[in-house]
Amino acid sequence: MKPLQIGGKLRRLRQERRLSQAQMAAELQISPSYLNLIESNRRPVTARVLLQLAEKFKVEIGSFSSGDDDRLTADLMEVLSDPAFEAHDVKVTDVRDLVASLPSVGRALLALYRSHRTGTVNVATPGQEPADSGFAVLPSEEVSEFIQQHSNHFPELERAADKLWQENEIALHTLQHDLIKLLSQRFAVQVEIVPASRMPGLLRKYNPLTRRLELSEMLPAPSRTFQLAHQIAFLAHRPALEHLSAGGKLTSSASDALARSALANYLAAAIMMPYGRFIEAARSTRYDIEVLQSRFGVSFEQACHRLATLRRPGDEGIPFHLIRVDIAGNISKRFSASGIHMARFGAACPRWNVYDAFATPGMTRVQLSRMPDGQAFFCVARTISSIRHNAARSGLPQRVERLAIGLGCAIHHARDIVYSDGLDLDDPQIVTPIGVSCRTCPRTDCADRASPSLSQKLDIDENSRGHSPYMAGG
Repeated sequence: MKPLQIGGKLRRLRQERRLSQAQMAAELQISPSYLNLIESNRRPVTARVLLQLAEKFKVEIGSFSSGDDDRLTADLMEVLSDPAFEAHDVKVTDVRDLVASLPSVGRALLALYRSHRTGTVNVATPGQEPADSGFAVLPSEEVSEFIQQHSNHFPELERAADKLWQENEIALHTLQHDLIKLLSQRFAVQVEIVPASRMPGLLRKYNPLTRRLELSEMLPAPSRTFQLAHQIAFLAHRPALEHLSAGGKLTSSASDALARSALANYLAAAIMMPYGRFIEAARSTRYDIEVLQSRFGVSFEQACHRLATLRRPGDEGIPFHLIRVDIAGNISKRFSASGIHMARFGAACPRWNVYDAFATPGMTRVQLSRMPDGQAFFCVARTISSIRHNAARSGLPQRVERLAIGLGCAIHHARDIVYSDGLDLDDPQIVTPIGVSCRTCPRTDCADRASPSLSQKLDIDENSRGHSPYMAGG
């Protein structure tokens, strides 16, 4: 395990408290020269100093973990893999130094690059002031980061779900009926399942004036239950949703609305799969997703998403990462508690089994993979079908719309998962070398490359042809 270096974070804390190095050193009971070495990352921090920090400055020790720095480093390396920066020859060590000493500058560069890609830098027209001084960020990106910062776990919403079960006559096998009854008796909301023709383009519609909730007949049973719970989340816990989203420091009304919806989704899942009951079932079945689906009456995606939220302190589940992609490689959902880094800009690594899943629809695939830095992961992936309305009246065939869900963890958790049975986890022959993206991956022997690596000088030999022109010697 690499030593913990907190130089940039410690210096920032000291400056925020308006302390000199001598003053902070006295509080930590170390010498100013030693503090200077820690701040410049020339000495790792010790456990005693961390405990002193927590006691004297009332900060969480976890806030000094390297996870955030590693993720920011990976994101910046992905940004710097853009051909626009190719001539500048930025090394990963340069980026690590920047993140360690000036993390706020690194985050500002990420915001600038997002704006560059989406064309959303605020520019004033002649004679007008810009709308604001910041950079516009895609709401989906902003909300994903907000959820990641909370480790995809919201204790306040977990407590709300537990309280709902305690205060109402709810049973797992009659949950959908019980939620409809709850909506009627507590909120005077009437629920109706309506023909798809009456709800073109919609799956759920709530009218706050008539207090009528309409659900499309095209929704399968787990999705109907989820939409009922989602509506209860907004009706019973809107203040909590608004309070939590406001704490995310989101930059637009669209991001606020999307965050509230994401939090309502979280609460809906917690209602359908109560924390204590679900984590006990997950452990007893060794995280068998299909069994959890049947036991709780949920979909494959709902079960996977819930497994990625089991982070209650003292009662944690396996720290999973979760990814959802379409067949073109677009990532529509991502979260990582496993430590794996996921592409945020442009194409991702094609070797991830979440992409292989499209070749075998409905089959659960497993993969042992290893990142260039040596981290190894165990992942399962499967396709899911999106909810579709009836075909057009013309009778023309409609394309089959599929997504793929990937759920994974660090390799040392693999034996706790039923899908690893029968695999020799120590056999290097079954490990697939993967990366984040082709540009950031240093593997120059990869035949699946779609672009050259930053670490490889492109050398095209017109007299020979290998598996890929971007392989070393290809």
